[in-house]
Amino acid sequence: MKYEHLLIFGGVCVAAWLLATYLYPRLMLSAYKRGILKQGIDAGPIPVNTLYTQPQELFADPFTPLPAGSSRLMSYGTNRDTLYVCGWLDLRSGPLVLHVPDMADRYYSVQFTDPSTNINFAYVGKRTTGTQAGDYLIAGPKTEETVPQVVARISAPNNSVLVIGRVFVENNSDLPTAHALAQQIQLQPLKA
Repeated sequence: MKYEHLLIFGGVCVAAWLLATYLYPRLMLSAYKRGILKQGIDAGPIPVNTLYTQPQELFADPFTPLPAGSSRLMSYGTNRDTLYVCGWLDLRSGPLVLHVPDMADRYYSVQFTDPSTNINFAYVGKRTTGTQAGDYLIAGPKTEETVPQVVARISAPNNSVLVIGRVFVENNSDLPTAHALAQQIQLQPLKA
């Protein structure tokens, strides 16, 4: 009898582990994709291959009313000391160049996540690349483009990429400066 209980308990533990490891991350990424591409944050859907910066008003007051159907992705349960920049990339039409401004020693990070595995495969930011201005080529798995010497290459394992950027906000009076820097984190096609 005890052996049967142990088998049942073991089966429940394995099932819970599988759900936590494989299902939950995919559900979260699905919510991000829907929040970004279908609902948008406050001004409607965010186009593929563009970055959206969290508005100052939404950062200052996360309970700011949003238009019906908008996502609260950037307001509930998020950090209260970093502004968010987010986007969903589709690299099938070619690589993109990410530009980050000189952050003047301010903490910031831009994380790149493979939505098929929920693995962060690259970071740009104070801890990894420094705070000076820079350009980074984001290329899909089959991209053969050569990279100009002034641009670092980030190789994505998949053509779909979730981008989440964060820019540190010291206090309320620092919000306009942080927001202006966050808005300068931009994408453009390599051909441009």
